[in-house]
Amino acid sequence: MRSIIRTVLPEKLSESLKSVLPVTVVIFLLCFFVAPVPNSVMLAFVMGACFLVVGMGLFSLGADMAMARIGEHIGAVMSRSRKLCIILAVSLAVGIFITVSEPDLMVLAQQVPNIPNPVIIWAVALGVGFFLVLAMLRIFFNIPLRWLLVGFYGVLFALAFFIPRDYLSTAFDSGGVTTGPMTVPFIMALGVGVSSVRSDSRAGEDSFGLIALCSIGPIAAVMILGLLYSTKGGAYSPFLVPAINNSMELWGLFAHALPEYFKEVAMAFLPIVGIFLVFQMPKSRMRGNELVRACVGMLYTFLGLVMFLTGANVGFMPVGNYLGELIGILPYRWIIVPIGMLLGYFIVAAEPAVHVLNKQVYDMTEGMIPPKAMSISLSVGVAISVGLAMLRVLTGMPIMWLLIPGYGLAIVISFLVPPMFTAIAFDSGGVASGPMTATFLLPLAMGLCVAVGGNVAQDAFGVVAMVAMTPLITIQILGLIYKHKAKLAAKEAEAIEEPDTIEADEELIILEDEPIMLEEEIITLDEGGEE
Repeated sequence: MRSIIRTVLPEKLSESLKSVLPVTVVIFLLCFFVAPVPNSVMLAFVMGACFLVVGMGLFSLGADMAMARIGEHIGAVMSRSRKLCIILAVSLAVGIFITVSEPDLMVLAQQVPNIPNPVIIWAVALGVGFFLVLAMLRIFFNIPLRWLLVGFYGVLFALAFFIPRDYLSTAFDSGGVTTGPMTVPFIMALGVGVSSVRSDSRAGEDSFGLIALCSIGPIAAVMILGLLYSTKGGAYSPFLVPAINNSMELWGLFAHALPEYFKEVAMAFLPIVGIFLVFQMPKSRMRGNELVRACVGMLYTFLGLVMFLTGANVGFMPVGNYLGELIGILPYRWIIVPIGMLLGYFIVAAEPAVHVLNKQVYDMTEGMIPPKAMSISLSVGVAISVGLAMLRVLTGMPIMWLLIPGYGLAIVISFLVPPMFTAIAFDSGGVASGPMTATFLLPLAMGLCVAVGGNVAQDAFGVVAMVAMTPLITIQILGLIYKHKAKLAAKEAEAIEEPDTIEADEELIILEDEPIMLEEEIITLDEGGEE
């Protein structure tokens, strides 16, 4: 255990530094050359960046040590029971209770006007639980994911024509927000555990796609609530710029927030700990070093997530909102589009769950899809989505003008690529839209929207939805490239084998001809009567 801490922890901290540093540098350059911010906001941002680096490093280490292993263990135990009703009941409970305690969902619920927080939280949680059950049924009955996506997204877009515009953007945002750093590692590992009992060749492929389906439930839940609740009376609450005069006040700002996020993350962990303890009762429970490793890993995950959320909410959220307002009043405010694309390219690398997805994709595909290819595809997709989101804020373009063709294109491509790439792509959409998107890009869009005089509910919200959409296309394009390369490699292999085959055939023909010639000679001699 000590050797893991000594060797792996520095490596994880180095990875998190490389992930957070680029977006930090971009924000520094903006603050120094484009939009000057108060010293208090800058100091909070620097402190927040330090919290992010340490928090992400601890979270990644804990996810490797505990969260993935516990999810796989529970999934395997569920599958060995061979009782479908028990598997579905546990899946429903896991989906509901993990989602209820997802920190990102609490943030979203506070920003939705006119719907009480408990109502939206439990409705979204029920949606995730219901679709997690469907995801398990898909694995057991080997149902193609693309047809489920066609059917469910068709229903969502049909329902969207009856939803008030103030709820549309928020509904599609909720699909990305609920698949956050707590939900993703556990649910993805759960899929690996459940699919491991299947012996067919597609079992590994079907372990992906759970996040894709679980992202649909929250969208449907918020849409239904939008039909039931009025949009009148809701108001946007602006962010407060922290007033910091000295270093002690700076620390006090974070020290005041730490207990709040400690409590939030503790509430998030209670359901996971409870489920883990329940599955420790069967004969297949963890023992010895494996159990100690899981407990230590959960502690690292807990501390890492507390630090990450504190840094993101206290340090990054105010600077994002303030930058958006300042850029919005510039005479050349169109610059927010390329700035947003640059931020989007780098910010996805700072999402904790992205590292979990990249590692699982690499492991499950046996290195067929390297992390670098996944990272570049995700970064390009998020860059495009953030640029489009900022353009939408400037122009007031309805979000459905982008979502309908975007999802339509993603569905069409799904029929051209191997099924595994479709599952990974739709999973990556939910994974990429995590806490960094909710706590920096969304405030950036909200600040910009206020500065240009737009409607925050209709125009600023939807950034998370855009971030969740474009990776569906870019990851599947990666699948098309892989498919093309696989065909070329197969043709080259055939071309190399063909000459050997021809030579072998020629030898066979020569050997077959020789007996025939001998036979003819014997016949001739017999007819000549010389013998």
